[in-house]
Amino acid sequence: MMMSVPPAFLSALGIVSALGQGIVETSRTLFGDRQADMIAHDDFLIEGTTILGTVTGPILTLPENLSHYDTRNNRLLWTATCQVRFEIDDLIATFGKDRIGIILGTSTSGIEEGTNDYQAMLETGAWPQGFRYTHQEIGSPAEFLRDALDISGPAYVISTACSSSGKAFASAQRLMNAGMCDAVIVGGVDSLCRLTVRGFDALNSISEGICNPLSKNRDGINIGEGCAVFTLRRDTGDIALMGVGETSDAHHPNAPHPDGLGAIAAMKSALEQADLTPDDISYINMHGTATQLNDSMESTAISQIFGTSVAVSSTKPMTGHTLGAAGAIEAAILWLSLQHAKDGAPLPRHHWDGEIGPDVPPMNVIEQDGQRAAPNNQAAMMSNSFAFGGSNVSVILGHGFNRGHTPS
Repeated sequence: MMMSVPPAFLSALGIVSALGQGIVETSRTLFGDRQADMIAHDDFLIEGTTILGTVTGPILTLPENLSHYDTRNNRLLWTATCQVRFEIDDLIATFGKDRIGIILGTSTSGIEEGTNDYQAMLETGAWPQGFRYTHQEIGSPAEFLRDALDISGPAYVISTACSSSGKAFASAQRLMNAGMCDAVIVGGVDSLCRLTVRGFDALNSISEGICNPLSKNRDGINIGEGCAVFTLRRDTGDIALMGVGETSDAHHPNAPHPDGLGAIAAMKSALEQADLTPDDISYINMHGTATQLNDSMESTAISQIFGTSVAVSSTKPMTGHTLGAAGAIEAAILWLSLQHAKDGAPLPRHHWDGEIGPDVPPMNVIEQDGQRAAPNNQAAMMSNSFAFGGSNVSVILGHGFNRGHTPS
């Protein structure tokens, strides 16, 4: 039996990705007529082009006194964070700087800047001016944000590949439940990086076009970049962080368990913590990478728990796979949808060719623009993230559940 805990609310969202900048533009891409910024690049692979989810709008420069943290990763983080600065200032005024934590997920940090500097060193024999080894340290985003906001609570980064920022929600929960924090800035950030793109290409996992999740013709992923940050607090908010389920099946370094055992356990654990049944979930944002093994495993796992009725889609054809930021960005998609639950939450379309794979069980795929969930004063949605090494996480957000979690 799990202990009952008070609800925690995701009270504000800052976001930048291939979906756009801020909640208005992002919503227009997800639920309206704006095209996602999925752009062909010819400078990430040794030969050929690849389509990447790209942040195309202006991103903020860092404060001058923090220029030693200057990487694209931290600039994306700062751009998203400044969108919710009003809420962070309220947290500081309400709880104090020492009672606020920062938990972020990333997989790239400033590795691209490090790659550029190493290349310059090999070509010239000298490190370029401004080279800092610390740019590429995984903990850099949390250290930067701690110093930028002058916050003195716990601040750290989780890096478990594609599950990183999904797991950040679980860590934020634990800090608050343990009484170490009264609020947490939680999210994830990743920037485009040649090391990552070429690594996935070496695994023959990069799609030749826009990724095609669940299709028999799927041929791999698109990499993307972006950032989503939330403020998590107990005292106010409309969208609750209801449950997070974490598992590690350790089946294989880069392949999921074919029967989805870890994925099934993560989804069941999230439901248990949220005190919900499968019938309570109105939508699942699938991990949906469009790789052969992931889509087969995840669809099998979902069908075993939810059957064929729950609405599903993968939004990676609109964002690319943002790796360490994926869990946070896809939780943001739930957050944006749930804002309209009382009137019928808009559901993001599943972009694909409509030819379901023979290894994918029947699913209620959202194939039409403008599809909505039934209006409901209470609504809950799930997002899945499954990573290398069998690191799995499922996150449930809800609207209208202003109560403690009382799983049986």
